[in-house]
Amino acid sequence: MPLIPPRLLRALESFNSAHPWSHNAHYHPWLLRQLPRRFGRALDVGCGSGDLVRLLAVRSTGGVEGIDSDPQIIARARELTPTGVPAGFTVVDARAGIPVGPYDVITCVAALHHLPFTETLTRFRDQLAPGGTLVVVGCAREADAVDDALGLVSVALNLVVGWAKNRDRRAASRPVAMTAVTRPPEMTFAEIRREAIRVLPRVRPRRWLFWRYTLVWRAPLA
Repeated sequence: MPLIPPRLLRALESFNSAHPWSHNAHYHPWLLRQLPRRFGRALDVGCGSGDLVRLLAVRSTGGVEGIDSDPQIIARARELTPTGVPAGFTVVDARAGIPVGPYDVITCVAALHHLPFTETLTRFRDQLAPGGTLVVVGCAREADAVDDALGLVSVALNLVVGWAKNRDRRAASRPVAMTAVTRPPEMTFAEIRREAIRVLPRVRPRRWLFWRYTLVWRAPLA
């Protein structure tokens, strides 16, 4: 039940077009802080153009695999990844499954709402190595007063961050906004939290600014 009037939403979209920045990339530093300084094999689900994969590759000793269902964005990810970086990109529809692990790290940023939630979390859990870490940055449907309050704060901060990131930058060097086709999330945070706790005991769900939530889970040691 959003409180933002349609006219304000249109104005916000216009501002974002002129001052682009990625809400997903904004959470990459936070995501990396949830992971060990060094880890083995890693998987990024819904990798897009591979920004997070390349960040993970700096710490990985076993290589990083990025998967996405869009062949064009996978081709772009390959183009952007320098030779010698221990990263690979594969066209995979995660709705049907993910490459076989085990993985020491699995990440999924703004992609889980495109996938069957419970089945996908179960696959992530089953493909994590003992002691491995799963980090999800996701999108939830606004449904309560907390969502509304966070949304209103996010609108104001979105303008400030967009202006700051684009200030004194030439057009060619400005941050790139997300361009992949997306669809609105169907599950509320309460529904996500309830189901995540059922599938991933001791998981840590949190709501954040910029219309995102996070899940962090560490697989038990064998």
